[in-house]
Amino acid sequence: MPHPYLAYAQAAALFAPPRRRWPGISDLAYLGRQVELGQEVSIAPLVFIGDKVRLGDGVTIMPGCVIGEEVQIGAETLLYPLVTILERCRVGARVTIHSGTVIGADGFGYVPGAEGHVKIPQLGTVVIEDDVEIGANCAIDRGALGETRVGRGTKIDNLVHLAHNVTVGEHALLVAQVGVSGSTKLGNRVTLGGQVGLVGHISLGDGVQVGAKSGVHHSVPPGQTVSGYPARSQQEWVKAMAVVPKLPDIYQRLKQLEQKITELTDRLEKESAT
Repeated sequence: MPHPYLAYAQAAALFAPPRRRWPGISDLAYLGRQVELGQEVSIAPLVFIGDKVRLGDGVTIMPGCVIGEEVQIGAETLLYPLVTILERCRVGARVTIHSGTVIGADGFGYVPGAEGHVKIPQLGTVVIEDDVEIGANCAIDRGALGETRVGRGTKIDNLVHLAHNVTVGEHALLVAQVGVSGSTKLGNRVTLGGQVGLVGHISLGDGVQVGAKSGVHHSVPPGQTVSGYPARSQQEWVKAMAVVPKLPDIYQRLKQLEQKITELTDRLEKESAT
């Protein structure tokens, strides 16, 4: 079998319990003015939906979710309990968003002023494309002016933060506790290991892979694998890490060599004096 793990995933799906849905729209949900609902929409109790929201066919919204004004959500999208999607954000079709995630919070933008930090209004939005899955307790900030975008088919683990105006390409994988600073661009099929941190205003090309706990401070061309802090090529990082356990012994040998050189220098000076 060429892909046993894929076969397992397909088999497990046959035994997965069906998705639980509230039958229709609960009387305990609040719907604002001019809300447009597709067919077979499921809205559970204690959901808040603002004005001019558009929900596609088969959307499921579980208890405690908050949907801001003018949000658009595509067909068959599932929001687990306590998801927040703030005003004017757009979510595509067949998207899954797990509990506690906030989409469209303000980006972190301030300017130092005479009396403290002055907030820069965050006027942009967030766009989540089709077939994306976002884990629990993630934060995807709205753009300062334009948009923060997550590309089609991308999968995001728990506790990931995407800052304002970040762009993530298609079919990327972002593992737990990744942090991406503002205006950074990730190409298609980029993989970021757990706890990876990226500075702002850089680009990672298509197919780039970054090892866990790495700190990336510069742009990375397509197809490269990098690791470490600061991140460097995987081959270079492995060589450097192989030396680290030997450093105490190297240090002792260096001290011994320095002592021998000092003794030899002193002897030669005495001999030359006589």
